[in-house]
Amino acid sequence: MELRQLRYFLTVVEEANFTRAAARLHVAQPGVSAQIRQLERELGQRLLDRTGGSVTPTEAGEAVLPHARAALAAVEAVRDTVDEFSGLLRGHVTIGVVSGAVTQDFDLALALADFHDAHPEVEITLTEDTSDRMRAALLGGRLDIALLGLAQDALPSGLALDVVVDEPLVAALAEGDPLLTPGRTEVTLAELEGRPLIGLPRGTGIRAVLDRACADAGIRPRIAFEAASPQLLARLAARGLGVAVLPVPGADAPPGLRILRITEPEPRGRIALAWRTQGPPGPAARALLARLRTSLAAATTAGAQVPAATATTAKAPALAARAITGKPPASR
Repeated sequence: MELRQLRYFLTVVEEANFTRAAARLHVAQPGVSAQIRQLERELGQRLLDRTGGSVTPTEAGEAVLPHARAALAAVEAVRDTVDEFSGLLRGHVTIGVVSGAVTQDFDLALALADFHDAHPEVEITLTEDTSDRMRAALLGGRLDIALLGLAQDALPSGLALDVVVDEPLVAALAEGDPLLTPGRTEVTLAELEGRPLIGLPRGTGIRAVLDRACADAGIRPRIAFEAASPQLLARLAARGLGVAVLPVPGADAPPGLRILRITEPEPRGRIALAWRTQGPPGPAARALLARLRTSLAAATTAGAQVPAATATTAKAPALAARAITGKPPASR
């Protein structure tokens, strides 16, 4: 039995697919299949059920999983201990990002590039997904860190986070819309009932906020278009295809877009940097988390005084950061 076989087995279980597992492991798919078949022959039991639409662990596979994870974690702990003596930081960090989480005030690519320059032996995997799936991936250990949207004030069990964006959602409309009367800056949620709305997909924090606000107001939203990018929502609204519900657009807002603040109720869009309560498992992930928290705090401070948008212009969002958790995980 080899550690490589255990790593392949664990990755296939997490991805529920041989092809995705091979891509994540950066090896050919037949090699993954061959190694797992060899592991099954050595153990004398089938570990994976390949008959359904996705690959799932058998009863024996479920029993092996915790031991495989423990063996791989022990090897990583040995490496980490040795690296502490040499001062070398290495490992693999997985980060998830929800669409729209990267604002003009925070350059995630720059923060990651700076970290890579300082720690070239650390491999970073960056993925984009919905907030719901990223919360599950954090709790399941498939992600170390995530920038995700929040739909409610309650802290998800098992997760710690810093809120890095907290701003009202607005209605973005095209010039000439009947709601844009002279001097108007606000619109109630009830006034949007029956109007074609343009929103983010289900599973995103902002969409959950909109759906909850409509439910609280007794309104059934009419979603005409969905798009994963707030920038695309704004462009669709500027072309008169509906009313986009989104955070305040930044300086890259399309021409002809007009903004009204939504009231009664006032839904808010929030984005948070999140991690498991006990902190990421490895020193590389803990170091990157500390770097991102510092960078986000600096970006938040720089953008905190930006003025709110009016009905005639779309201005950059103001950021308001606050830590919901207690102490950050220790870095070493």
